Amino acid sequence: MSADMSTGMRGTNERGAGSREFILPDLGEGLTEAELISWKVAVGDTVHVDQMVVEVESAKSVVELPCPYAGQITALLAEAGDTVSAGQALLSVAEAGAGTGADDESTPLAETSESSGANLIGYGTSEPKTRSSKRRSFGGKRAAAPEETDSAPAVPTLSPDTPSRPPVETPMTEGDRVSPVSSPLVRKLAKDHGLSAKHLAGTGVGGVVTRADVLAAIESDGAAEHSSATSAGVPTSAGQGERDTRTPITGLRKVVSERLARSRQEIPEATIWLDVDATELLNTKRALEARTGEKYSLLSLVARFVVAGLKKYPIINSSIDTAAGEIVTHGDINLGLAAQTPRGLMVPVVHGADQMSLRQLRDRVGETVGKASTGKFDPSDLSSGTFTLNNYGVFGVDGSAPIINLPEVAMLGLGRIKERPWVVDGELTVRKVMYLSFVFDHRACDGQEPSEFLTFVADCIENPISLLPEL
Repeated sequence: MSADMSTGMRGTNERGAGSREFILPDLGEGLTEAELISWKVAVGDTVHVDQMVVEVESAKSVVELPCPYAGQITALLAEAGDTVSAGQALLSVAEAGAGTGADDESTPLAETSESSGANLIGYGTSEPKTRSSKRRSFGGKRAAAPEETDSAPAVPTLSPDTPSRPPVETPMTEGDRVSPVSSPLVRKLAKDHGLSAKHLAGTGVGGVVTRADVLAAIESDGAAEHSSATSAGVPTSAGQGERDTRTPITGLRKVVSERLARSRQEIPEATIWLDVDATELLNTKRALEARTGEKYSLLSLVARFVVAGLKKYPIINSSIDTAAGEIVTHGDINLGLAAQTPRGLMVPVVHGADQMSLRQLRDRVGETVGKASTGKFDPSDLSSGTFTLNNYGVFGVDGSAPIINLPEVAMLGLGRIKERPWVVDGELTVRKVMYLSFVFDHRACDGQEPSEFLTFVADCIENPISLLPEL
């Protein structure tokens, strides 16, 4: 647990003797907000230390948060569906034994144990674990580390005297009102639309201005402009826009959008592809299942070929350290599997794939694919990938030019398998054919290694027994 997160977990606001508030921890990775999905406790319930009390969804994952205090729930300070900010109080706990003396005051687990195992958001994306890493400079001299910039303003917390719900205040004029704003994203959203967030009426706890407040103000301004244009005689189409649906780009969708846009802007990528006869791969799969009595997915078999190829061509298992001006060739193979989930596109990672047998890799791939149906991955499942495998054939398409998953340098895409005319030993016949598309970062390598890697994987698919010497 990071120091920032530990501080967030321990942060409290007193509501009288023996009462503490559990605040939303620091989310890490620049994330400042999460959506409250559901409460697992109610007012009046008694909780113990480390009991899961609330489920929240950040842009990275859906997780449950544990309460660091024991006692009775006296107030829930947010509702399901609310957007809560880091540092905002979520609930209030009257600690067990309150009022009997300072010695009776319970101590948060975060202060007494370092092995809680509490499942928290905000772990952050750690650097990929490497047994041995080779660094190759691609910018001449090693680039200097970027200069530190001033951090974002600290997230305000409620004072000890702040009540659980803000009192009703006398309405203020627009020019006089100054409301607290906890999120830099909220301030930016308001500024982008010509508004001042601090002068809006806040509906959050303690009068904090939330994203919903800004969106409401934007909509109100838009309606006012439309009304003004109509009254001034500006022609408008009847019912224009009334059937349109607007969906804010928030949460995971916003993270994915920014990540993919950055990938396309930064990477000089190149795409190569091959059509492959997968008939023998299907025959091998059936023979393997008949001999062992176990099921093997085509994805797990191709994953095994990919791992062997990455061992043979380690430059493909690399990432770009733009700050240092280096190519980092990773000693471990952490295989990412692009997955479409109810929450959107995610890339869960099979860590240490190079150390697994085919059976172990099959089990981990199957477990990962199974989790994709819910989209509920632990933060550690979504970090430290070194290469991504993308099976878009399940959507019924032949091929694609995939976008590289930063900071990796390559991605392999698998198209659907379909019967097509094929020449075998000079004779035209019908075979099971699939397309492989491979995209790579030209900063890391030229065309030779990617072409040889793709050809190696294609040869394994067309003749699986050819992999035996590599095992």
